[in-house]
Amino acid sequence: MKYLIATLGCKVNQYETQAMEARLRADGHLPASPGEPADAVIVNTCAVTAESGRKSRQTIRRLKEENPDAVVAVCGCYAQLSPEENAEIGAQVLFGSGDRIAFVKAVERAVEEGTGLQNIDRPFSRKVLEPLPAGAVAGRIRAMLKIQDGCRNFCTYCIIPYVRGSLRSMPIPQAIEETERLRDEGFRELVLTGIEVASYGEDLPGKPGLADVIESVASVSGDMRLRLGSLEPTVITEDFCRRLAATGKVCRHFHLSLQSGCDRTLKAMNRKYDTAFFYHCTELLRHYFPGCALTGDLIAGFPGETEEDHAETLTFIERCAFSELHVFPYSRRPGTPADRLPGQLTAALKARRAHEAKALSEKTGADYRAAAVGTVLPVLFETEENGESIGHSDTYLHVKVPVSSLRGSLRSVRILSAEGEFLCGELLS
Repeated sequence: MKYLIATLGCKVNQYETQAMEARLRADGHLPASPGEPADAVIVNTCAVTAESGRKSRQTIRRLKEENPDAVVAVCGCYAQLSPEENAEIGAQVLFGSGDRIAFVKAVERAVEEGTGLQNIDRPFSRKVLEPLPAGAVAGRIRAMLKIQDGCRNFCTYCIIPYVRGSLRSMPIPQAIEETERLRDEGFRELVLTGIEVASYGEDLPGKPGLADVIESVASVSGDMRLRLGSLEPTVITEDFCRRLAATGKVCRHFHLSLQSGCDRTLKAMNRKYDTAFFYHCTELLRHYFPGCALTGDLIAGFPGETEEDHAETLTFIERCAFSELHVFPYSRRPGTPADRLPGQLTAALKARRAHEAKALSEKTGADYRAAAVGTVLPVLFETEENGESIGHSDTYLHVKVPVSSLRGSLRSVRILSAEGEFLCGELLS
């Protein structure tokens, strides 16, 4: 069977796609070459915003049109949320946000026998984390390990708890086993990811925390460095920072879910912190991880947000000095409390505020890259282009050096200049 896979959304979706593709390859199936007709097209959908749902539908239609004889198989959060819409646009195999291995088997049967299947479960009935193989399909450089699924924060703008279900965590012995396997396979970096990793372990016996699993993984990771996925600020405590720093393995890059720099808006979003707490988190991280990169997410134009609220957010962005900020105009998601709030803003106003926030974050990001000039950074090289090797520093900055054939190596680089999104340097070792 020749297949095509399209993935929308977050790193968890990317992780689950690589696990499905690993299963397909293990069963003897191969990806279709460019221009080659596929026997199955698989779309792993996203529902985090209404725009994500639109892009998911668009992707399904496009791949169906390009591969008219292929089985159309759809899974993921948007499939979980709106199975009828997915079926109407041609999904023959339709699963939700769980049971990925059964989904792959259903795709194989559909291609062999011409039979479709719809299997949408109830997310809150899921009690344990589905075991999926960690790793990466292409290369042996960076791997992902999903240690957690589900969310119980119920932010007013977010549909994810309703489509991902309750909290499920990977037991520490299993995380250790997976890490040892990836280490032995030669990976150089391990990304620990999940839907809401800050709540890791609250469902497990003894309630181990995120720092516990990180320490355990670090103890067996060998020469793999560890990178963390998106973090809720509530997990950032002095004990957490001290323990992570003591491992010597955790990358100096922390992605924090900010969402707004205005306390009134944070309360309306049902976030569990205020700006004073968030800023304290940034101070702790910078104390225990000097020179660390702080990135984040921001929603611009939340219902009821005033110009004064927006101005507070801009001031807070500058104060936090993010190295990068992912900015999204608020997108209404039917079924969430925020969709019913008064004070919904126009698309033009949301776009303008998003543009202003993004422009400011680009300035703080440029300042952060400029400050790296003259420093020495550990860089894991991943690609090569025009005789130059390109990789990521532990602070997740793009770095290139005028030397070829470094893919897969972790080297010390002195940064000589900042050119746009890239830092340019020279090898020291």
